[in-house]
Amino acid sequence: MGNIDRAFESMSLEEDEVPFDLPDLPQFSAIERNKMSILGRTLNPDNQNIADLIRDMPRKWQVYGRVHGIALSKTTFQFVFKYEHDLEEVLNKRVWTFNDWSIVIDRWTETPDEDYLKYLLVWVRIRNIPVNHYTEGAITALGDIIGRVDVVAFDPDKPQTNDYVRVRVFFDVSRPVRRSKVVNLPK
Repeated sequence: MGNIDRAFESMSLEEDEVPFDLPDLPQFSAIERNKMSILGRTLNPDNQNIADLIRDMPRKWQVYGRVHGIALSKTTFQFVFKYEHDLEEVLNKRVWTFNDWSIVIDRWTETPDEDYLKYLLVWVRIRNIPVNHYTEGAITALGDIIGRVDVVAFDPDKPQTNDYVRVRVFFDVSRPVRRSKVVNLPK
């Protein structure tokens, strides 16, 4: 009787897991369509419903009827554009938000880097820079605290009418956002 019990315990209703090989045929490839698309992800999935995002973003982008969205998961999405100029305009006007939270978007790429959709290109304002350190080098170093600096909007030979300097950085969305940072100056 013990042998029969062991035999039943070793039986499985599931079939052996054999991977399916997707054929390398044109009808199975979306590469051509994807060339005219952006991919994106939400940063707060509890407050950013993908179905609502798919319906709302074309209106925000003012490309309704010239783009369609695809929900890829609960946090990722794709928008396929009819026209290149619409796609470029959406990318150039970023940062985009949905339900008061940013979304990360980028142009589709066939082989994305490890950091794909992990950085948000944003302009930040740096204030209270000491007068003795009002240089492009110091401003760049301060910007590097926030993220990898892309552009420093500062020219020491032109008038500065604002009490801040703008710096465009690649911000790592996995890091918390800070409003301020204590900086120790050289003695």
